[in-house]
Amino acid sequence: MCISFQSLKSWRATVLLGVVCVASSACGSEKMDSAAHSTGMDEHGGTPRLPPPAATINGDAEMVAGRKAYFGDLHVHTTYSLDAFQFGTLATPDDAYRFARGAAIQHPAGFEMQLGRPLDFYAVTDHGFYLGVVRAGADTSTEISAYAAMKSIHNLNAAENLTLESIPGRNFRAWIGGLRNAMAGSEPLRAEVARIMRSTWADSVRAADRHYEPGKFTTFAAYEFSTTKEDGGSMHRNVVFRGTENMPAMPFNRLNSLDPEDLWNWMDELRKKGVESLAIPHNSNKSNGQMFELATWAGDPMTLAHNEKRMRNEPLVEITQVKGTSETHPALSMNDEWAGFEIDPYVAGGGPLTIAKTAGGYVRDAMKKGLLLEAEGLGNPFEYGFIGSSDTHTGAGSYDETNFFAKVGLLDSTAALRGSVPISDDDLTTLGLSDAEDSAFYVASDGRRYLSRNASVYGASGLAAVWAEENTRESIYDAFRRKEAFATSGPRMQVRFFAGHGLDSTMLETADGISRAYIQGVSMGGDLVAKPGDAPAFVVWAARDAQSAPLQRVQIIKGWLEDGETHERVFDVACSDGLAVDPATHRCPDNGAKVNLSDCAISADRGAVELKALWHDPEFDGQQRAFYYARVLENPTCRWSTWDALRAGVAPREDLGLVIQERAWSSPIWMIPHGAKAL
Repeated sequence: MCISFQSLKSWRATVLLGVVCVASSACGSEKMDSAAHSTGMDEHGGTPRLPPPAATINGDAEMVAGRKAYFGDLHVHTTYSLDAFQFGTLATPDDAYRFARGAAIQHPAGFEMQLGRPLDFYAVTDHGFYLGVVRAGADTSTEISAYAAMKSIHNLNAAENLTLESIPGRNFRAWIGGLRNAMAGSEPLRAEVARIMRSTWADSVRAADRHYEPGKFTTFAAYEFSTTKEDGGSMHRNVVFRGTENMPAMPFNRLNSLDPEDLWNWMDELRKKGVESLAIPHNSNKSNGQMFELATWAGDPMTLAHNEKRMRNEPLVEITQVKGTSETHPALSMNDEWAGFEIDPYVAGGGPLTIAKTAGGYVRDAMKKGLLLEAEGLGNPFEYGFIGSSDTHTGAGSYDETNFFAKVGLLDSTAALRGSVPISDDDLTTLGLSDAEDSAFYVASDGRRYLSRNASVYGASGLAAVWAEENTRESIYDAFRRKEAFATSGPRMQVRFFAGHGLDSTMLETADGISRAYIQGVSMGGDLVAKPGDAPAFVVWAARDAQSAPLQRVQIIKGWLEDGETHERVFDVACSDGLAVDPATHRCPDNGAKVNLSDCAISADRGAVELKALWHDPEFDGQQRAFYYARVLENPTCRWSTWDALRAGVAPREDLGLVIQERAWSSPIWMIPHGAKAL
């Protein structure tokens, strides 16, 4: 059976196209026209929003134009994370870095995980709180294992216990509660927990240094600051350090404070000592609308000082990962046909699946709110660059729909556990669910039962990418800071995006086009100050991943502020197969690409290797605050759940999307009205 992508009815399947442009050479961006981009410390000891890059436009245009695209993952958990260990993960940071370089490592369920292509950079980001403590407590040879709070996890991941039968007993949240209570009454236990956390952090940093090979493979010392409000929702950040000298003895974590502003204060204090880092919010989709609230953690009104602190420390946001894509939501972007891409709609945390609030939980909506704050003189704390990453808890990212091994080790290690194929009676008995209530299952129209688990809405996503001069910590980190970064849902598409006064179509054709685009404009992540009576041009360029599907279209997403209200619009700007954008609808016609659901074969005669365009906003108003970013969409391909069903010889689950359109997102370019100042 062959289906046209546009014939699918499910909103999850209507995960149509996206836009972004990519180039096979290199590229970068510089912030311009802003006194805020000085090179010194500010009065709070923080760096400017964009510290001096490794190469400047005036200093070496050729070097800047020679930037290359590098791909990596900045969200990886190993056996040192309390939850990953309880999910059965034994992979260490050393194993994780070996995986990123192409080696095979073992999944908790016993099979091998291996990349088809090595990555360029990787960061192990184990949870900072109770770092390494669960692993140590399960080892009966350690001092901490003698404490009563550790008894229930003794030998948890011994070979004989790494079984599906062990899954019902792997409740890490209940164990955390017991440990917290035990620590409250025992100073020696608190001291031992702190010692293990310090030792484990030091080993994680050493592992990053052991595997760092400048010019070939870059590692970053990093960790996850995990915090959640009482009414649920993930408010987590990954903290990435530029180098490994003079590192803190222990990462700032939720045992110190739940308030992200306290994390930023800690980062500012380290910065005064020459230790540079940035924090990356993630899974805003699962924050229950709290990640981008227009209030502080305590519920107080935002201030300029608060927002500047956030901007200084959080230049990037993770827009896609295994637990869903946080770009936007159909309820927030009703005129965006592609807004329903890989939505995980549930609040983070254990217990029954609860639908999260959408407002305050998605990045595009937050960026529009940032325009309102900026107009009020409060700065824009949501002026983010975009990355993707995996949030794997096995040490190994699962970026490929055709080889998806999910996220949490034993708990989603089979197709039945992921909810993509029917669950058998034997499996139910193994999992202790034989007498489970109906709410534990999705029952299809033909009566087949599937486990009702978060894993069914997981995505095989994503990757972080940057345009950098070389594969080194300094060069890649500086690209993060200037936000010359882009996100992909897994494939290694490349994207370039420029805006400026004086850009022209020859920049898409000539050898010196990229150099001229840098000199005459700004790249993704930059601010552009409007000129009276002179609408800027946008240059977008996208190249396919040769090992993935061809490109279908490139779009530019615009958000703007007008008369005190925010708006958004999607413009197709480049179409595949010789098709042209309809000037009335701003849409490309369907290119006819299809997927054969009997074997997941895709149309061989549709799509493009490269798409590029010079575009002018037909509605441009230089007095409006606005942002623009590119989104690139591939032709449709089978979703991982369809692949699971195909391999099992069963029909795909009817309420899940059959196909998806993989995509990439450039970081935005921000338009500053004429006469206003970039902060």
